[in-house]
Amino acid sequence: MLDKFAAYLKKRLAITEEQAAEAVSCLTIKSYKKGQILLRAGDLKSEAYFVNSGLLRYFSIDEKGKEHIIQFAPEDWMLSDRDTSVFNEPAFFYIDAIEDTEVVVVKKDFFPAIKNIVPEILELNILMLHNSIRFMQKRLNMLLSATAEERYLDFIKLYPNLTLRVPQWMIASYLGITPESLSRVRKDLAKKHFK
Repeated sequence: MLDKFAAYLKKRLAITEEQAAEAVSCLTIKSYKKGQILLRAGDLKSEAYFVNSGLLRYFSIDEKGKEHIIQFAPEDWMLSDRDTSVFNEPAFFYIDAIEDTEVVVVKKDFFPAIKNIVPEILELNILMLHNSIRFMQKRLNMLLSATAEERYLDFIKLYPNLTLRVPQWMIASYLGITPESLSRVRKDLAKKHFK
């Protein structure tokens, strides 16, 4: 189902239906079951994943075996490990499916290869890169300076429907707090808003 990615391109670029269809014709779709790993630390894969349906997570595992979730990718989000997808170095992070997920596999050469069909595609690629940097800068600042409550409210704003789709321990990992702390934050917010 490449229609969603074609619609994604059309929404962000002034291109025709035909240009969008031609641009996505070289892409492939893969399906992953819940819990299946798309990328492991150490892998070499020059690809990104556009989520058609389902949910991915991007995370690292420290030397003690603890997972640290960096990002979630619900429908219409794109996710990659830039170490491997851009720099051809072994991946540092993992990507797995939190739900049964269907992705469009976008190879590294996709954007340069279709620039003759859609010249604006390179500008979109640069914009996506800048958005990714902006997201990570904000995320880093939140982890360094925001309270657990502020981080949780920001999570809800960024991912409005994920609190019902993601286990509490994963949300806590993303926020950099314990599941118990997340429970306290939720209780405190409920008291404030439902007196």
